[in-house]
Amino acid sequence: MSNAKDTLTGWQRLDAWLARNDPARLADLNPPASADAIRELERTLGLTLPGAFVDCLNAHDGQRGQAGALFDGNQFLPIRHIAMSWSSWTELLEDGDFDGRVARPDAGIRDGWWQRGWVPFASNGGGDYLCLDLTPAPQGRVGQVIEVLHDVPQRVLVAPSFADWFGDFIHRKTA
Repeated sequence: MSNAKDTLTGWQRLDAWLARNDPARLADLNPPASADAIRELERTLGLTLPGAFVDCLNAHDGQRGQAGALFDGNQFLPIRHIAMSWSSWTELLEDGDFDGRVARPDAGIRDGWWQRGWVPFASNGGGDYLCLDLTPAPQGRVGQVIEVLHDVPQRVLVAPSFADWFGDFIHRKTA
């Protein structure tokens, strides 16, 4: 998926699949995020979100959290939870709570237990996240998707972009 039309088509496919196969999970999805809420999130982060992710928020502002995780065991976080999770981890970073913790990042991911440029968008509910990496290492790509586990040092590259990750998810889920 490379543009807004692709993301919209992906959501249309997923919404149709959920309507047929998992209506409770479809009903658990929030309505679209407002443009103001998206701008406020970017202001809070001090970062610009990838277009494909903004397109996702324009379809659904995450899940309510009442019908099980949407993304392979991870709940799709609404903007308020994205901001809360990011702020909590960033505060811990700034307070020195991660000093001395050694991470083992895949190539293309900056070293460190947490980085301000990591934006959580999905969570397993146990402190582990899928994140947009908006400040990758030099060999990485802005907007790549990484996995950050709260108690494991590996920082894993999951996909080269949110568009690629979302497109793969849609293909696997609806095929």
